[in-house]
Amino acid sequence: MTEASNTTNATTSLVSDFNIKKILDLLPHRYPMLLVDRVVEFESGKRIKAIKNVTFNEPFFNGHFPGHPVMPGVLILEALAQTAALLTFGEPGHQRNENDLYLFTAIDGARFKRQVVPGDQLCLHAELLRGKRGFWKFKVFGMVDNEIAAEAEIMCAIIKDEPKGAA
Repeated sequence: MTEASNTTNATTSLVSDFNIKKILDLLPHRYPMLLVDRVVEFESGKRIKAIKNVTFNEPFFNGHFPGHPVMPGVLILEALAQTAALLTFGEPGHQRNENDLYLFTAIDGARFKRQVVPGDQLCLHAELLRGKRGFWKFKVFGMVDNEIAAEAEIMCAIIKDEPKGAA
């Protein structure tokens, strides 16, 4: 077996274990802010591809925009950040601490090139550029029908959110 096929098999076996239960275990987000439906590719420590199926039932479409529903760009970036978090937290053996918050620290070069509308399948890509001491930088982009809808470089960090005592 070649090295390339070994890599493919390792990636495939990880993806088969990356179901919605694992997404819910790794991300603190819940409806209506959980914006990743499925992971379809995962290369540990390198890159991830996930899917968001955009439906007319999304609550933001009520006001953005009546008669011409468009997914807000900030929510596309949020979906990309959640995908990046899955790359970070999806390492084999990683256990998320429920008090850890994974937050944006920077967004650079954000560009929105195509509208995302009900019925679209938004393919979410994140590639790890570097990570050090609880901070990570990613190149992220979202695609619809093989066209880039949005792209950016983002930085994220894990912040320890210690429970507050009773006052």
